Parts: sequence; C-alpha cells; structure tokens
Amino acid sequence: MKRSAAEIVREYGPFAGVETVHGVTYDGTHVWFASGDKLNAVDPASGRIARSIDVAAHAGTAYDGKHLFQIAEDRIQKIDAATGKVLATIPAPGGGGDSGLAWAEGSLWVGQYRERKIHQVDPETGTVLRTIESKRFVTGVTWVDGELWHGTWEGEESDVRRIDPDTGKVLEQLDLPAGTMVSGLESDGGDRFFCGGGSRGNVRAVRRPRRATR
Repeated sequence: MKRSAAEIVREYGPFAGVETVHGVTYDGTHVWFASGDKLNAVDPASGRIARSIDVAAHAGTAYDGKHLFQIAEDRIQKIDAATGKVLATIPAPGGGGDSGLAWAEGSLWVGQYRERKIHQVDPETGTVLRTIESKRFVTGVTWVDGELWHGTWEGEESDVRRIDPDTGKVLEQLDLPAGTMVSGLESDGGDRFFCGGGSRGNVRAVRRPRRATR
C-alpha cells in the first residue's frame, strides 16, 4: 500500500452563514457543497459562492451530468440542477447513517459511515446492487479513471484512500494533517480532489497523485 502526505493546493471558505460542509460534487464548472439547508455552487477560480439552492442537504452530494443528487436524512433527492426542483426521492441504503455520494457508470455509490461500507445503488429505485466493505469509517466517495476513492474521518484523523472495488483492500492513502477533516469528496476528473472540511465550513483542493506512464 502506497502512503503519503496529502498535498493541499487550495482552500475555499469559510463561507458566511455556513457552519458545516457535508457532501461535495463538481459539475465541470462549479464545486457544489451541502450545508444542511442549502446546496451551494462555488466558482473554483474566484472561491466565491455563485449560487445556492434551498433544499435539505445533510450528507453526500453527486452530479450525473444533468441532475444533482443529495442525501437528506434517510432519503436521496434527485434535483434539477437548472431549476433546483426536487424531481424524485429514493430511500438511502443506510436509513439515515449515510455519508458520501458519487455518480459513476449509471449508478449511485453511497457511503455508510459507521458501517464502513460503500453501496452501489440503482438511482431509480434505491435497490442496493452490491456492497463494498472498507476498513475505516466512510465519508465522501468518488470514482475517477476507474479508481474508487473515499474519505475517512475518525477522531482527529482523516485521509483519502483508494481501495480495490472488489476486495476493499487499501491500495493508496493520502494523509491529511492532524485536525484536518474530510467530510465530502469529489474528483474534478483530473489532478484534484475536492474535500469538504466538516465543521471548519470550508472546502479544500487536494492534489491527486499522478499515475506512472506505461
């Protein structure tokens, strides 16, 4: 297992009126984060909030190219990103113990925090299609280039780790500085992860390690 210190390349926030950052996602233009009763879109160039949607937003956030998905207590809401309207809801697999949320390959991937699990979920019905076991509490979840990464947060320690999607084995780990938490997690599809900062009320950009060329 490869292990290294996380390289924080930028911090966004804290933001006025935001006490806690939960889920995080990226739509190719804005970084979205959940703050309890709102979804907020941050311009990653200026670091300012460009737009907010009034919606229950208690945990993970995801984007499928058109819709935002947002965990609200024991359900997952499908939201029209253009209008902010909630179009549908499905049950969350953890029944309220859910954390991270990601979209990949036509499915939602839902972290179940204290159960140390990641569920692949049918976005139309909420049916659990398969479950991956992790060795740590699961916060944010993201897929990038076929790699499954998730955030952890236990006590005063957090990291971002890449796991084998078949076995749950840890393949790579990026350690955040002590006291620096990871709530939500999303990749920009390139060399950055966006990490929610929990009760710090901010979002951090962390460098994704480069892969060796073959």
